[in-house]
Amino acid sequence: MTAVAKTMVKYQNAIVDDYTIMLNSNTGISSSVFEDILIVSGISKKFLAENIFDISVKTMTRYQQDDKKLNARLSETALKCMNLLIKGTEVFGEIDAFTRWLKKPAYGLGDKVPLDLLNTITGIDLVVEELIRIEFGVLA
Repeated sequence: MTAVAKTMVKYQNAIVDDYTIMLNSNTGISSSVFEDILIVSGISKKFLAENIFDISVKTMTRYQQDDKKLNARLSETALKCMNLLIKGTEVFGEIDAFTRWLKKPAYGLGDKVPLDLLNTITGIDLVVEELIRIEFGVLA
């Protein structure tokens, strides 16, 4: 099993459904999830911290050094991102193909770049919905 696959398996039970995500978010998850998302996604640390988590790289690094749990909002964002990465890998067959797709305009998202929509929970949900449409061949 690859490092990426091992990392994704670690979060399977935390993202079973929206209710489970909400419960885990309210409890708070370890800030180590940030590094796990970096490992899986290949997104730059700066982009992930500033554009998706809306937090500075320095603050996130401090959270990790102190082994601090993320607050509910950051935990939800992290779990939703991990869910998105897992779904994308299922749909595209491999993480690299999915991350390439994330960086290109998507017709079903109004020709927006999916990666640019990940700064809100609604945006993450819209990208997941687009992946489901692709999975079932409904491209419009």
